[in-house]
Amino acid sequence: MKRCLMLAVALSLAGCATYSPLPLATQAHAPNDPASIKVDASTMSLPPLRHHVFDPRHGLDMTDVAMLAVVNNPQLQLARDERGIGHAQAFAARLLPDPVLDLARGYPTGGPSATTSYALGLSYDLGALLTHGLSTRAASASARQVDLNVLWQEWQVVGASRQLFVRIRYEAQMLALLRREAALRERHHALLVQAQAHGDVSLTEVGADLDVVQAVQLRRNRMERQLLKTRQALNALLGLLPQARLTLVGSDALPVIDDTQLANDMAALPRRRPDLLALAAGYQSADARYRKTVWQQFPAINVGFTRARGTDGSSTQGFQVSLSLPLFNRNRGRIAIAKATRQKLHDAYRVRLLNARHDVERLVQDQQLLKRQRVELRQGVAFSDSTLAHEHAVAMHGDVSEAAQLQLEANGFARRLALLRVDETLLEQQVALRTLVGWNSPEPEAPSSPDR
Repeated sequence: MKRCLMLAVALSLAGCATYSPLPLATQAHAPNDPASIKVDASTMSLPPLRHHVFDPRHGLDMTDVAMLAVVNNPQLQLARDERGIGHAQAFAARLLPDPVLDLARGYPTGGPSATTSYALGLSYDLGALLTHGLSTRAASASARQVDLNVLWQEWQVVGASRQLFVRIRYEAQMLALLRREAALRERHHALLVQAQAHGDVSLTEVGADLDVVQAVQLRRNRMERQLLKTRQALNALLGLLPQARLTLVGSDALPVIDDTQLANDMAALPRRRPDLLALAAGYQSADARYRKTVWQQFPAINVGFTRARGTDGSSTQGFQVSLSLPLFNRNRGRIAIAKATRQKLHDAYRVRLLNARHDVERLVQDQQLLKRQRVELRQGVAFSDSTLAHEHAVAMHGDVSEAAQLQLEANGFARRLALLRVDETLLEQQVALRTLVGWNSPEPEAPSSPDR
């Protein structure tokens, strides 16, 4: 019996995990230079990123920013940690339960007993074997769901990085326009102050003009703060320090998705969108767990082998069978929970698919309106340019006042600013549209490494 006990202890200790400490860092650290971050294009899940050479030495283009976001975004790092937990849970669900070893020893305290007694038994739950296939299926689907959820977050982070790239470029152009307008207004106001000193202009006119100047300065200052806020948002998305200064280069234009391609992408949404595929995997996992709980309503069977010796020295060996009687519980509670969970995921998939189509259609309709507005604004800008050129020519003969020219230039600034806002919105919506319908990938590839 001692040999059996020693063998059981040795087997239980074989392959045991060991503890290793992981102390918390008391100082927050973040890189300040994108060049210090290692970006391996071969690990990118999106094909447009996988085939791009990352080189930040001469600035970051739109694709560089997206790759940097995938590698260094703090929320994605946490999501990958969650993926590690999900894979560990799936691994645990695939494991079979261990057999149970029972050992008892008795020492006689009186009577004619001649020796000590013992009982040794080894048993196993056969129900775990019967449902192991369903457990493995549920665990595999759960692991794929976790991978696809992380991939969907990567898609969203890439889209957010591209939108911030576009926003910074356009806000910089808007700020340049507002600075030009403010400088023009300030020069004109300085001339009014000089004229008022000579008595040619009333103080009331100077005060009214000062209100206009300060209104333009306020818009300029707000745009400066907005640009700073957007730059800091991009730094945070990329996991960089707030004061990191990024040089954005390259074009911010994107190929337009035509109607045929959009219709094909919409039809393929259930095969393209990681969030939809994740919900489908979650439903498959819930369905397997539901079937498992249905199986578990039948009597649980434990079988084992026993060996014993009585105090009179007689020995016995045999087998034991234990069987649960499904009289009261019958696993009905767990069956009801598993069934309701499957129904929830079934409805969640249907609602998400419907919302995905609505989101795309809403963006398409909004873009149609914005394109019409852009045509009108471009006509207005062209009219302002031609009118201003004509007035400059007339002003050389003294037929147009300086105030009238100033107002024409101000009108031109306002129209250009409105046109920039529409162009920015259109481009950001094109980025959002690509996030919603997919990134030229027929079926998302789940990341293979949980600690990338």
